[in-house]
Amino acid sequence: MKKIVLSCMSIFFLFTSNAQNEREEVDPVGFKKENIFIGGSLTLGFGTSNSYYGGGTNFVIGANPEIGYSLAKWVDMGFVFNAIYNNQRFNDFYRYRQTAMNWGTGVFLRLYPISSFFVLAQPEHNWIKYTQTNLDQPGIPKISQKVQATSFLVGVGYGQRNIGHSGFYTVIMLDLLQEYYSPYRDRYNAAIPVIRTGFNWYLNPSKKKR
Repeated sequence: MKKIVLSCMSIFFLFTSNAQNEREEVDPVGFKKENIFIGGSLTLGFGTSNSYYGGGTNFVIGANPEIGYSLAKWVDMGFVFNAIYNNQRFNDFYRYRQTAMNWGTGVFLRLYPISSFFVLAQPEHNWIKYTQTNLDQPGIPKISQKVQATSFLVGVGYGQRNIGHSGFYTVIMLDLLQEYYSPYRDRYNAAIPVIRTGFNWYLNPSKKKR
């Protein structure tokens, strides 16, 4: 997790350094309260998978509050928190239902190569509680366990963004890591497409557009 976070921060500082050489893209130096934003998004994921015994379905829903800072017209960075519920049904000799509730935290980096469109990199670490139920043999006790998993989400998105004003965004992402207990992968370790739609509000809205 630390290596991923450090890598993302290194990439960010490299981009920031390059941007400072372009005078038309540089804002005045110094911290700006009006560049701080808070907000969050809803997570929605779905998918199907196939296996020798028949495969299964997967559904994910969650909330993701965040706090960030707009360092330039083309880059945002901040912290994100997760509360995600995952429900899977699959066939392995018997039919099973597996539910998971996880809490997590991470950092995000959004780059806006053109207006309204952005690319996202977001490493996360999650703490998860799994419960598995045998649907064909309800008399068998449920199996529960607590695990941890690291994810590295990347994606592309679209949104209304004007520094100092509220905005919205929608992004679709995939987990590039292959950790078995990732909340963004199904029982067969296939990546689940994750869609998030959210809003951001700046702490001190500007009275004029930039």
